[in-house]
Amino acid sequence: MALPEAHEEPFGGHTAPCWRVRGKLFATINEDHSQLTVKGQPGAQRVLVDARPDVFFVPRYTGHNGWIGVRLDATFDWDTVEGLIFESWSMTAPKAVVKGARGA
Repeated sequence: MALPEAHEEPFGGHTAPCWRVRGKLFATINEDHSQLTVKGQPGAQRVLVDARPDVFFVPRYTGHNGWIGVRLDATFDWDTVEGLIFESWSMTAPKAVVKGARGA
């Protein structure tokens, strides 16, 4: 929620939180809060899944679009996940908003 213009809003009839910027999804959590999904940079999904299949996975419905799944009950580096969330947000937010957040 610290990202500019980010807000929480459930997806469809679900109750799990989803995060959006200007109405577009950039992160979701499943209903039991055990998995996070975020948009991934081209090629990032495969690299992460191959390196740490215990943590990262290809999400069922959005994986074909490069989204990355994170198992929140696994042991991982939160800085990496924070970076993935930021990248997902920056791929979704308008360029001027991203530029302002980076201080450029």
